Amino acid sequence: MGLIQGACRLLVVFAVVFREGLLSPLEGKEAWNYVEVRDGAHMFWWLYYADNQSAGYKDLPLVMWLQGGPGGSGSGFGNFEEIGPLNRDLEPRKSSWVQAASVLFVDNPVGTGFSYTERSDGYATNVAMVSSDMLVLLGHFFAEKPEFQNVPFYIFSESYGGKMAAAISLDLTKAIAQGTVKCNFAGVALGDSWISPLDSVMTWGPYLYTTSLLDDNGLSEVTSAAEEVKKAVEQQQFEKATELWSMAETAVEQNTNGVNFYNILTQEPDDKRVSTSGENFMTLQIRRHIRPLHRQSLSELMNGPIKKKLGIIPQNVTWGGQAEEVFSNMAGDFMKPVVDVVDQLLSAGVNVTVYNGQLDLIVDTMGQELWVKRLKWEGLPRFNALRWSALDDPGAQGVTGAFCKNYKNFAFYWILRAGHMIPSDQGPMALQMMRMITQQV
Repeated sequence: MGLIQGACRLLVVFAVVFREGLLSPLEGKEAWNYVEVRDGAHMFWWLYYADNQSAGYKDLPLVMWLQGGPGGSGSGFGNFEEIGPLNRDLEPRKSSWVQAASVLFVDNPVGTGFSYTERSDGYATNVAMVSSDMLVLLGHFFAEKPEFQNVPFYIFSESYGGKMAAAISLDLTKAIAQGTVKCNFAGVALGDSWISPLDSVMTWGPYLYTTSLLDDNGLSEVTSAAEEVKKAVEQQQFEKATELWSMAETAVEQNTNGVNFYNILTQEPDDKRVSTSGENFMTLQIRRHIRPLHRQSLSELMNGPIKKKLGIIPQNVTWGGQAEEVFSNMAGDFMKPVVDVVDQLLSAGVNVTVYNGQLDLIVDTMGQELWVKRLKWEGLPRFNALRWSALDDPGAQGVTGAFCKNYKNFAFYWILRAGHMIPSDQGPMALQMMRMITQQV
């Protein structure tokens, strides 16, 4: 499609949407605002009230969605590419989570999406800082929206968002006990989550080898690169580990002819593959993992009609404009595991769910199962002894869509035919899973 044709098509779509009122504020259907979480650090949130014909929003859960990266925008990617009421073409999404829950998108860490910092030192540098900022936002949100204080509140996450979600959940549990945040926290769901980075990296080779995407020589090279990452992590050299992680990804790309880290059954066209020549590792990783979440068509949507609709975004703030700084400032924290945080959540009685896509490479299921088996949680032996249950895919009659098992306050979902972005790859199955986790079925 030519640029002029594409622009005309977008104008037609936007005209229709404006005419139907979908891009105007809908009273009782949406809300959004900023919270200044630190001096000069502003975080943006966007709420969709549950839209269900048989139940009011107060009778349905509230789900907060956290995107990955760090630097990926929930208000953009999670909203228009995965679970929001409209897709990127502003057409209604049949598998939108808004039909079963109120959905809160938060652009975090500071600098992500429409969130922004006025100061160069305003970016978060670790998950503790990310969590502290989020607790400020949640305190303001539940004070501003007291009607949600008694509604079951769940945190759902994807990728690096899972690492942040674990830390946020633990701090939120403490804040509720102390009375500094008033909400009915009901659980956290960690989707394809960067909980134990090293377990992911160390299983890339075996996973690709068993799926016929590496030969013996390739397996040897990828394994060797992964071992270097392991050495750096064991020596607590986490910035070096992040750099070596980038080199391990390069070894994977070179030996698989450019496999897609987010879904092993797809491959980037030659003209869109990331070049590894002449770039430092940080620039390379930003191109691999941040820019795909800010593809041009989505950026045009967010910085055009969506920014106009919201009406509160400062003129000098560009959606996604600070995403690269967000990622760079978190480099020293990137490869640190948070398995101990998950253990603390389970011990505190918090409902924890792990879910993973069968076709994901960047956070493969093999790696997830490794760290889960190392949990110190007292219920783990009983959990491990259980057989999983098959779940029918609501989008494909007679087809198994997932397997799951749960014991007490821990559950695991294996989502079939899905990569890293499960709601995008298997929308109906993801919606069904969300309903099960939030105890609606």
